[in-house]
Amino acid sequence: MSHSITGHTGLLCLLGSPVEHSISPAMHNEACELLDLDYKYLAFNVSEEQMKTAVEGLRTMNCRGWNITMPGKNIMCKLADKLSPASEISGACNTIVNDNGVLTGYTTDGIGFMSAVKDCGEDIIGKKMTLLGAGGAATAILVQAALDGLKEIRVFNVRDGFYERAEAIVSKLNERTSCKVTLHDYSDPEILRASIADSDILVNGTSVGMAPGTDRTIITDTSMFHPNLFVFDVIYNPQETRLLKEAKAAGCRTANGMYMLLYQGAASFELWTGKKMPVDAIKEKFFDKIK
Repeated sequence: MSHSITGHTGLLCLLGSPVEHSISPAMHNEACELLDLDYKYLAFNVSEEQMKTAVEGLRTMNCRGWNITMPGKNIMCKLADKLSPASEISGACNTIVNDNGVLTGYTTDGIGFMSAVKDCGEDIIGKKMTLLGAGGAATAILVQAALDGLKEIRVFNVRDGFYERAEAIVSKLNERTSCKVTLHDYSDPEILRASIADSDILVNGTSVGMAPGTDRTIITDTSMFHPNLFVFDVIYNPQETRLLKEAKAAGCRTANGMYMLLYQGAASFELWTGKKMPVDAIKEKFFDKIK
């Protein structure tokens, strides 16, 4: 049933800049139509400087909830009244639920990753992961994977601005979870080789290999791959990065980040509505046709 907008229609939305390219409005509005829910999801181009003002407006108007894309994920943590454990540890949130003016922040990116891996038929609970990167996407993956019960995660990153933040997050995870988490300098290839050799899953959480730089790869020595390795690249443009092509050629199972986008949205949708997103229908309409 298609809902006309009335005085009862609830608002869901996306904040960030830019947002024009986002698939979220189409995905969430389709889900609301399929489940006969009286919500509309809109995208608003909001800069970092405008974020606080926009949030107060949405709180006042009793907007049910919203997603946050860059550059606002870290700012939103400071504007929320409460935080989920994953958001508190990572210092970022991509989802706000507004309960009568009380804003609770969540990060569903890591949930999206774990669901996407499960969708591939992979069970990584209790397994070992090598994670490349310590930026936003990589941190969300790290935190959720540790909370969900991976045995060990080794994070590799260059000594950039993310490294010190990563050290603090690793320390929190070792205190609060049973997962053994370590942080390493990416510049040491032998430590990386040893980690991948002992891992069940290798994740590229960086933008290396994303269009237009499709000739680049985060792993330049393909002898590090082994047939028992599952390789996941958060990039989905291109659909198959150089990393994934070379890993597949080495006998690895592979997947890109497209369904991570789907499942992080599904997790947000359920937090707002209490209903499970009809992911099969959404997948078929918006994702499978471009694979």
